[in-house]
Amino acid sequence: MRLDYAGPLPEPIGFLLLPRFSMMAFFSAVEPLRIANRISGRTLFEWRLISEDGGPVTASNGMTLLADQDIEARYHPASVAVCSGFDPERYLSRGLMRWLHRLDGAGCALGGLDTGGFLLAAAGLLEGERVTLHWESLPAFRERFPAIETSDELFEVGKRRFSCAGGAAAMDMALDVIARRHGQRLAIDVSEQLIHERMRTRHDAQRMTQARRLETHSPRLAEAVDVMERHLETPLTLDEVARRSGVSLRQLQRLFERELGRSPRDWYLGLRLERARYLLEETDLEVLSVGLACGFTSASSFARAFRQHFGASPREVRRG
Repeated sequence: MRLDYAGPLPEPIGFLLLPRFSMMAFFSAVEPLRIANRISGRTLFEWRLISEDGGPVTASNGMTLLADQDIEARYHPASVAVCSGFDPERYLSRGLMRWLHRLDGAGCALGGLDTGGFLLAAAGLLEGERVTLHWESLPAFRERFPAIETSDELFEVGKRRFSCAGGAAAMDMALDVIARRHGQRLAIDVSEQLIHERMRTRHDAQRMTQARRLETHSPRLAEAVDVMERHLETPLTLDEVARRSGVSLRQLQRLFERELGRSPRDWYLGLRLERARYLLEETDLEVLSVGLACGFTSASSFARAFRQHFGASPREVRRG
């Protein structure tokens, strides 16, 4: 998946599978490579599945894949993609960290599918790099690694690092790599074989437009919710949300009541609490740090609002 590969064919690519990895992201990355080989009539890419101990790995959907080798086997890939899913840092052992650093030292390009960037960052391999992850994981990553530059792009491909948002974004990244290596025509043919009607660029949005997600035709409401989502750590006043959305406070209140059946204050609080629940479930941040990251000024106010919304305390959700 590296940007500047100019070695012999087939290009060797390793996929490191970690427990609970995203099967969707993995297959979305591999299938374009397989189809490119078939359409071109040549083996342009070859890949191996790697697990830490060489044993089978179970994905988040419960399906299990057999690995071709462990991390100690002799293998010199041009690129290795870290395939992970929920709670990725849990699986970063000392041996795995040494192996990743050894690959990096040998000139191997390293990347992450879905949440794979968490492992590379925890291993100290993303300094000075720009990384993207699944939109749901980006806030947790930014809290955990504030010094690392992130983006909301579908994928990022650099000389020695690559990353994608997971899911179908892995397909778009693979198609981009095929186009760079072997021409746009082949990438288009592969895309058509996948019934992928448009090759998305890295700049395409990860998510549907706010209006489509809310099922509203009101651009002002969509803008207001977007403003709220961008300001969860330091919440704005409703007057400021209204101002940035181009409406009065009274109009804002009417819009939310009519279109969403909730007040803007309740909607905004719900967004912050949903973000808090995700951080509690998917990161090791302290409960107070989670509250602060979601705009609460004290542990007591956070716990009170959280219990009222979810019927359980932040600590109970974390233990569950």
